[in-house]
Amino acid sequence: MNKSSPLYSGFAVFTALLTIFIINNSYAESQPLGFAQAIKVAQENDPWLAGSRHKQQSLESLSHAANTLPDPKVSIAFANLPTDSFDFSQERMTQFKVGVSQMFARGDSLAIKNKQLKLQSQQQPLQRQDRQSKVAVTVGSLWLDLYRIQQSISLIEQNRSLFEQLSELVEASYGSGLGKTRQYDIVRAQLELTRLEDRLNQLKLEQNRYQGMLKQWLSDFSFENISTMAADSKHNLATQPISSELPQLTLIKKSIIYHKKALKAEQLALLLAAHPSVLAMDKKIAATRKNIDLAEQKYQPQWGVNASYSYRADDQMGNSRADLFSLGVVFDVPLFTNNRQDNEVKSAVSKTEAIKTEKLLLIRQLISAFASAKGRLLRLNERQALYQERLLPQIHDQAQASLTAYTNDDGDFAEVVRARIAELNAQIDFLAINVQQQKIILEINYLFAGSIVPSPKGES
Repeated sequence: MNKSSPLYSGFAVFTALLTIFIINNSYAESQPLGFAQAIKVAQENDPWLAGSRHKQQSLESLSHAANTLPDPKVSIAFANLPTDSFDFSQERMTQFKVGVSQMFARGDSLAIKNKQLKLQSQQQPLQRQDRQSKVAVTVGSLWLDLYRIQQSISLIEQNRSLFEQLSELVEASYGSGLGKTRQYDIVRAQLELTRLEDRLNQLKLEQNRYQGMLKQWLSDFSFENISTMAADSKHNLATQPISSELPQLTLIKKSIIYHKKALKAEQLALLLAAHPSVLAMDKKIAATRKNIDLAEQKYQPQWGVNASYSYRADDQMGNSRADLFSLGVVFDVPLFTNNRQDNEVKSAVSKTEAIKTEKLLLIRQLISAFASAKGRLLRLNERQALYQERLLPQIHDQAQASLTAYTNDDGDFAEVVRARIAELNAQIDFLAINVQQQKIILEINYLFAGSIVPSPKGES
């Protein structure tokens, strides 16, 4: 192909663009999955939220329909038609009758029903807000568990290289015939390497389990894309590596956690009353209370009006007959209310009180969850400080001292191995403490329903 030809130039441009597209896609797929990114994708792909919006639209439509009178009824009839001849003009009473009737609701029942449905629809935005916060806690916790496993694997792999060096050192010492090295030490070194390999396999099994649990939140399932989603890289987010940066979440109500004087239950209940799930329960109580108003409307009569026009044919002599017009009112008289209306009102009152107890139980659950999370967070803070300031440095010094003593032919290899394993376990425990601390902060932030996912440090 001639390099100066327009065809060659177009082909070159196309090749360059295709190369850039492939490189960009490869770069995007290789990016680690961040904490905030995982939560954002899970919230965007949550079908429950879409279902809630449809429910809200349904209830709003029903509220408009509920405030409308029932359709009028039209009747068409031949009245008093003689059966001997079926002659329309034979009898004066024979009529062609067209009537219209309209019933009206009892009292203000239409307006009350309209308000009730609006209150029910107003629950949905609050429930969606609560759902988004719950998704953030669930997905954030899964992400943090995957982070813990990934970093534990990294720590074990780093220590495996140290054990490999120790194994080579023992073999060299044993082969030289110098020092106190025994064949038992070589076997012990190989055994610890095998145990580390087994721990890695166990962690990878656990990693696969959490990846499967996270996948259900990150996959964009819908009827439109379910057949093609395997080809979309967005659906493989759960299998991407986790970011190596541990998010440092900020407590929304930090002063309440670390205040010397604990809040009273009543004060805490007032704070938790602003939780979306509690506000949604308030809307539910208000909507249920409308059933009392609806039941009380049944003490009032239901009214209706009807009108009819009757056409009469001329008589057999050709004389004109007057047409007839009728107008009437119909209503029922609720006289016997003991067995129906009174009991319906009592039932509505009891149902409202039952919903109130549900709100009380919900607030109690939130208070209990806060007390539990606060206690666990304070103990974890103490453990974190203990590990960071004393335990980790002491274990590291012990491991170094045992290794120095062994290389100077003044120590036991078994003690070196025990010290290294103790240091590895302490590092993994410290990692678990840090991760658990962030999970508890997620739980506490959910209880106070604020911005549950502050931008973590080190992550855009």
